[in-house]
Amino acid sequence: MLGRFVTFRVGLAAAVLALSAGAGSLYAGEATADQILNALKPKALTRGLSPGGSAPTQKTLSQDDQRFLDSLRTKRTRSLSNSERERVATIAKEKPSIDLEINFDYNSATISRKAMSAVTELGKALSNPELKGGVFLVAGHTDAKGGEEYNQALSERRAESIKRYLIEKFRLAPENLVAVGYGKTQLKNPGDPLGEENRRVQVVNMESSKEARN
Repeated sequence: MLGRFVTFRVGLAAAVLALSAGAGSLYAGEATADQILNALKPKALTRGLSPGGSAPTQKTLSQDDQRFLDSLRTKRTRSLSNSERERVATIAKEKPSIDLEINFDYNSATISRKAMSAVTELGKALSNPELKGGVFLVAGHTDAKGGEEYNQALSERRAESIKRYLIEKFRLAPENLVAVGYGKTQLKNPGDPLGEENRRVQVVNMESSKEARN
């Protein structure tokens, strides 16, 4: 349900099915900063359907959802509960996102050398003034191999690893990056539960600066 996903082929659990079944998903193996920027730009904002029955544009967050999202931005001490993760996925539905290939070292949350160029391009895009003020979901996913508890923890560590790199190398505000792990609960390709496409990190533009405070 997440609009256009940012999937990092990182062995992170496939987040909520809502995150993986969105319309208009964009997958980018060697995406440039400009391609990532264009994928994450918010659509024209509206509080309802477009006039004349045309396709709806991105909706603004309700006050309740905005308060919930703000509470996650200051969360520091614990993992999200199942209900919180599901709510994040619902809010992320149809939000702009993109799929990137970001590999981690085996059984580790360390970003591999091979993945550094992809993470760097992501950092450049999120640093662009056109995305300034946005709040971005960094969602970790794994394939179906291994236990649920293990994969959940691994997906969280990998999402946090991407977040930490973006903060340290590109000085992005910590409160504007929400790291969430989904373990193996929602596979992108249930027909091939061990497929590499299930191992990923998704980055979603949860709100634009205009949307956030209107």
